[in-house]
Amino acid sequence: MRNFQPATLLRLHVCERDQYKGRAVHKCILERCRELHITRVSAVRAFEGYGGESEVHRSRLLRHNLPIVLTIIDTPEQIARLLPSVEEMIDTGMIAQSPIEMIAVNGRSAVQAAS
Repeated sequence: MRNFQPATLLRLHVCERDQYKGRAVHKCILERCRELHITRVSAVRAFEGYGGESEVHRSRLLRHNLPIVLTIIDTPEQIARLLPSVEEMIDTGMIAQSPIEMIAVNGRSAVQAAS
């Protein structure tokens, strides 16, 4: 049986049009995660959703501002290193953090979380 490792799940909710220094905020966050060698990151574009202002974001023929959810998983220490950058980049949206246990699987062998 494989052993679970303590980890932290960071979930970020932003929109397509959210910008940081003239670039899409989700791309800036992904780039920062790569710089810090974060273990796992996924960005998913939702087809509809709403946030704190209850404005529904959905795909329209000429205008798009769909929600994007970034899921980031790594050790608590790595997430703590990332959070200041994320907080600086996100102007509106949501940041959620949860302690989890993970097994990173690569083929048939489990790999340790990045330190």
